[in-house]
Amino acid sequence: MTEHARAVFAFTFALTLALASSVVAKEPTADDIIKKYDSLMGPLAFESDNTMTATREDGTTRSYEMHMLKRDTDKFRVYFTGPASVKGQEILRIGDNAWVYLPNLKRATRIANRESFQGGDFNNADVLRVNYTADYSGTLAPSDSPDTSCVQLKAKHQETAYDAVTLYVRTSDLLPVRAKYFGTSGKLIRSAEFADVKELSKGFTRPSRIIMRNELVPARKSELVVKAMRLDVDVPPQRFTQTDLGK
Repeated sequence: MTEHARAVFAFTFALTLALASSVVAKEPTADDIIKKYDSLMGPLAFESDNTMTATREDGTTRSYEMHMLKRDTDKFRVYFTGPASVKGQEILRIGDNAWVYLPNLKRATRIANRESFQGGDFNNADVLRVNYTADYSGTLAPSDSPDTSCVQLKAKHQETAYDAVTLYVRTSDLLPVRAKYFGTSGKLIRSAEFADVKELSKGFTRPSRIIMRNELVPARKSELVVKAMRLDVDVPPQRFTQTDLGK
C-alpha cells in the first residue's frame, strides 16, 4: 500500500468512526424522552385556555371551557368557564392532593388522581399531574416505526394515573406521537394520539390536541385542546390555596 493510499485509508477510517460516534451520541435515552415529555406537556409554569370535548357511548358530546394555571411542579388550578352548568367550578391540586370546588355548595371536596376528569376519558392526573420524571421509571423498547422511539414506563408509586405507559415519540425531536395506558391488571385501558403540533408560545412547539380513547368502551373518547398558552408566568402563591377557591 502506498503512502497516499495509507493516508486515505486512515482518514476514511477516522471519519467513519466519527460518524458512528455521532449517531450513537444522538440516540435518545429513556430519561431524555421522559424529561422532554415533561418539559413539553407539563411546563414548570404556564397559563392556558383549553377546551375538552367528551364523546359518550351514545354518540352525544359535551364540551368544557377551562382556564388553567400552573406553578412549580406540584401546584395546579383549573377554572371552568363553560358551559353554564359547570361555570364557577374549580379544581386545585397541591402536591399529591386535589380538590374540586362547587360554587353552589361553597366548599371543596377531595378527588383522586385516577378518577375521571369531568366524566370524560382523561383521569384527573392526566390533566393535573404531568410529571413523568417523578412518577415513572422508564426503559427503551423496540418501536414499531422507524420514525419513532419507544419508552416503557412503570409507575413508581400509587399516585400515578396508570400502572404502566408505553410512549412513542418522534425520534427527530422527541415530540410525543401516541401512547398506551395500562391498569394494574396489565390490561390496556386507554390510548392517546398527540396531534396538531404548533407553536403555542414563542419558541415553544408541541402537540396542541390530545385525543384520549377509551379502550374498554370503544365508543367513548375525549379531546383536550390547548387554544392559547403563556409560559413563565408569575402566578401568586396564594392562588394555589384552598382559601382562595371561589374568589
